[in-house]
Amino acid sequence: MPKILEKYKQIERSIITTYRKTLWSPFVLAVKKYNLIQAGDKIAVCISGGKDSMLLAKLMQELQRHSEVPFELTFLVMDPGYNAENRKRIEENAALLQVPITVFNSAIFETADAIAGDNPCYLCARMRRGHLYAKAQELGCNKIALGHHKSDVIETTVMAMLYGGQIQGMLPRIKSTNFAGMELIRPLYCVLEEDILRWKEYNGLEFIACACQFTQKTVGGDDDTFSARKRVKEWIAQLKKENPNVENNIFQSIHNVQLDTLAEYKKDGKKFSFLDKFGE
Repeated sequence: MPKILEKYKQIERSIITTYRKTLWSPFVLAVKKYNLIQAGDKIAVCISGGKDSMLLAKLMQELQRHSEVPFELTFLVMDPGYNAENRKRIEENAALLQVPITVFNSAIFETADAIAGDNPCYLCARMRRGHLYAKAQELGCNKIALGHHKSDVIETTVMAMLYGGQIQGMLPRIKSTNFAGMELIRPLYCVLEEDILRWKEYNGLEFIACACQFTQKTVGGDDDTFSARKRVKEWIAQLKKENPNVENNIFQSIHNVQLDTLAEYKKDGKKFSFLDKFGE
């Protein structure tokens, strides 16, 4: 009679068997292609409690077990003001998945809500990142790993064009300008959100959503407020019905920018025009 694996072992196995092609392989591809991890790194895997960051934690654990490159991991959870239900859900999921989390508190939700009023999300995100950098550096880490995935990259690219009037991507690796020696990495850069959702549902997992005081979203919560990202997500899904390659095409476009076809572009804050070399 075959041995019945513990729940967390079943979940780990699903990553490298059932979802090897859609989760494990693109994760490893991103780590290698963008040179995200080097020997001796101490990486703070930042866990918000959502599906993306919890999957990232499991992938990083699995990579650490099998990688020939030695690196350390710390699983960092910042509580920016979660309600008791959401805080408990994060702790229970971490225990279920055998992720040894380090939790610290902040008052970001309260501060962002007070300062930013009706639109606190941008400020909240920036404040979160600053607190995570500071705590990770305090713990001796040189990198923080965030759970932004390929769908985030695609949607951000489209949003910048439609709502920001610019062509702008999301880098897989960034050096911090405010915390010396620190970097941000995005190991899920090549993983689509729909495949993360399939893994979540296959394993019967439930995670928190945003859970901030502005939205008060919990598992299964509805969000009827206008969201540029939500609108873009729906638009891409509609286009995908007509062209299954639309996501990959958008993703590849930021790897295949033809500067000599652009009227103007910026580099290091300086603007360049096609006219600069037109007379040469």
